[in-house]
Amino acid sequence: MDISSFRFLVVEDHSFQRWFMGNLLQELGAGSVLLAADGSVALELLATSRPPIDVVITDLDMPRMDGMELIRHMAGRNHAASLIVVSALEHSLVGTVEVMAQEYGVRFLGALAKPLTAKKLRDVLGSHPSARGAPRPTQIAPLLTAGEVDEGLQRGEFEAFFQPTVEIKSGQAEGAEALARWRHPTKGLIYPDLFIPVVESSGLMDELTRKMTRDAASNCHAWREAGFDMTVSVNLSPGLLSDLSLADRMTALVKDSGLEARHVTFEITESTAASELGKELENLARLRMKGFGLSIDDFGTGHSSMERLTRIPFTELKIDQSFVKGASRHPSRRAVVESSLELARKLGIAAVAEGVDKRAEWDLLLGLGCTLAQGYFLAQPMEATAFGEWLAVRRQDTA
Repeated sequence: MDISSFRFLVVEDHSFQRWFMGNLLQELGAGSVLLAADGSVALELLATSRPPIDVVITDLDMPRMDGMELIRHMAGRNHAASLIVVSALEHSLVGTVEVMAQEYGVRFLGALAKPLTAKKLRDVLGSHPSARGAPRPTQIAPLLTAGEVDEGLQRGEFEAFFQPTVEIKSGQAEGAEALARWRHPTKGLIYPDLFIPVVESSGLMDELTRKMTRDAASNCHAWREAGFDMTVSVNLSPGLLSDLSLADRMTALVKDSGLEARHVTFEITESTAASELGKELENLARLRMKGFGLSIDDFGTGHSSMERLTRIPFTELKIDQSFVKGASRHPSRRAVVESSLELARKLGIAAVAEGVDKRAEWDLLLGLGCTLAQGYFLAQPMEATAFGEWLAVRRQDTA
């Protein structure tokens, strides 16, 4: 872990604690450390520091401006610094602040309990992308039009990236989720949070879904031909579930790729499943009848119930990452994960934990008996060629 190029800002009203945190950072190799006694001073330093601050380490309970107000102002002023909270307050309260920071859009690296130690600080700093040698993400959001999206689809600029789903007990890859990416000729690689709203509003979702399904099926067929016992998942937009020709069209696409329907799972958001309109239920039942798997995505974030899950023939439940992340440190999140796993067991369906980004989360899920996991701890989404290479390496590592 190299933090020599980082600029840190320590925000702590207690003078000794402030000095101690700064000293720990210097021992770990920090290039620059600034100190502030409260949030208002910290905001001034964030506004004037050149080069900009990379990481803010703040207490919560401080006079004048406390840590929560500081976080709100950081978000409001679009400060790009990452955040670490160090506090002696009760664990549940700090957990709420963590969720609050994430909802504000602040990059939250972790929450540490006092007394602070070099090991605690080193571990949480290791989750910063730049500390792992990864490039810093850009914040530029290109303006996209429906015409551009349509032209991009016609020119074949959209492609599927794949993120593996791994069996926790064996460590072997079991499947992959296909995630849409747009390789724009002038704007670079564009992620779905920027183009999906345009795709949906312009009536192009059916075309994009067909493209993703075709790519996913053909690549999965290639993996299976190479000896990998793999399945693949494709996200299904709510708007497509009113088209009663959907199941037949998806079946034809998969069959043309040489893959069997049982090796493809369509992921449906929980909010979609909750609506239970007649045509949507017919489509879901028809897809299942054709042999496709059905996954309820982002489970726990909507208004799910045992009754709803028994009405729809789901074969898989994906536990939302908002509960998985930090579940080893937050009892409330762990409780949701445990209850979701128990629900899946009772229904006789598979459970996949999303957003497994750290070893602690992986170890917790292993202890809880979770079968499958997906997240950056295992691998980020990759283009098809890189994913095939990753599969080969993974098989060697887990042999």
